[in-house]
Amino acid sequence: MADKTLRLILGDQLNCKHSWFETTDHSITYVIMEIRIETDYTTHHIQKIAGFFAAMRHFSNFLESKKHQCIYLNINDKDNLQSLEANLSFLIQRDHYTKFEYQLPDEYRVDLILKKFTSQLAIASKVYDTEHFFSTRDELAKFFEGKKTFLMESFYRAMRKKHQVLMSGDNPMTGQWNYDEENRKKLPKNHKPTAPLVFTNNVSDIMDAIVQTDIKTMGVIDKTNFIWPVNRDQSLELLAYFTTECLPLFGTYQDAMIPDEWSLYHSRLSFSLNTKMIAPAEVIEAAIAAWQKEPERIAYNQLEGFVRQIIGWREYMRGIYWLKMPEYATLNFFNHKEKLPDWYWTGKTKMNCLKDAITQSLTFAYAHHIQRLMITGNFALLAGTDPDEVDAWYLGIYIDALDWVEITNTRGMSQFADGGIVGTKPYVSSAAYIDKMSHYCGTCFYNKAKKTGDRACPFNSLYWNFYDKQEAKLAHNPRIGMMYKVWHKMKPEDQTALLEQANYYLKNINEL
Repeated sequence: MADKTLRLILGDQLNCKHSWFETTDHSITYVIMEIRIETDYTTHHIQKIAGFFAAMRHFSNFLESKKHQCIYLNINDKDNLQSLEANLSFLIQRDHYTKFEYQLPDEYRVDLILKKFTSQLAIASKVYDTEHFFSTRDELAKFFEGKKTFLMESFYRAMRKKHQVLMSGDNPMTGQWNYDEENRKKLPKNHKPTAPLVFTNNVSDIMDAIVQTDIKTMGVIDKTNFIWPVNRDQSLELLAYFTTECLPLFGTYQDAMIPDEWSLYHSRLSFSLNTKMIAPAEVIEAAIAAWQKEPERIAYNQLEGFVRQIIGWREYMRGIYWLKMPEYATLNFFNHKEKLPDWYWTGKTKMNCLKDAITQSLTFAYAHHIQRLMITGNFALLAGTDPDEVDAWYLGIYIDALDWVEITNTRGMSQFADGGIVGTKPYVSSAAYIDKMSHYCGTCFYNKAKKTGDRACPFNSLYWNFYDKQEAKLAHNPRIGMMYKVWHKMKPEDQTALLEQANYYLKNINEL
């Protein structure tokens, strides 16, 4: 009997440039599937499910246009068995395949499923690299072997050297590795940011299928004007728009926040990257080419800040994920147990910063990294929220959230639930930082300057309450020793007032 191969393509493996597709072979059939096991492991934003399904359908069309054999299972197909293993077993048996092949999954959960599945298969199987990342799964583990700390900056520099990105031999091109200090400016008061590039994709058919299948979702969608890129061409268009219109001010204002401006100068390429419609190498190359073409318009700090996000943070977070899973998903350094406030699902809070960041997330399935870290994440940590709750919310609400990138950022960077594997200190702040980086506080119901009393900003008392509660675990941390000196110098009655205010807010958290 002639060889027949079934190749699985996961929903985040939509890489047109993969070596699999260089030649057409009619003995090979590709399978892509929309399944409930993926839509239901958390409550996802409606735009996230629609975005993945639309991108997967476009990719299937691409394969067929190149004369590849492709089986596509829609979410509501009557013969869709709704799990990877069940669908694969059925197809292998029905069509008499002699080989099964797949690409390395990026999620630990899916990796286990496919390892178990292939170990029990009666036919031969083979696994391939996704040909996407700058580093291998275990490269970070090898790099930090024998070390107690996993400093992102060290790994970032190693990646720059290895791939010769912005390098002159073994040295950074400008003599300086990192320009983060120059990338923390607030938007000037009357500054009008560049309007975001959005698309007008019609995903009505997908929406109909989701409704018929009764999948539980959150957020809203305009099904005839879906704003996210759903194929490689649109992803490249968004990349070109970023390098032309946004990169010149990206670095300077990458930490800035302003009401009713949801995109600012961010690239919003993470969905395209995480589905592999585009590659990190081509994203960096495009940014460097734009800078080389117009160095007087695009200052170097803008470029370096962007390159660091892609070849630094993204690769680092993935390396930590594969080094520390599955234990990482259970870490809870502070033993936090509280539920997220109800308004994380509605945006209906009197705190301007949280109202804006959450409403924006529900509307666009997107918030930039400082909104995630220093607004929604900051409050969740100050409120003592169970990291499982925070993980599930972040994993569901953002279109770019996949387990490998979400959990290290949320449980590690944002919640410090890993005790300092990813971050060197908890990322918490009072109203002072939020006001410094945003235009939220001026029109807020609460008073940013008040620590206690009527309409005192909740961040202020919760901030000191957090440090007081966690002193045994944090006092020895050299990066926050200063906070404890300030706390201990306060009058006992002032400390008591702050703790009582925090306690009142925590008891009435759903009314804030």
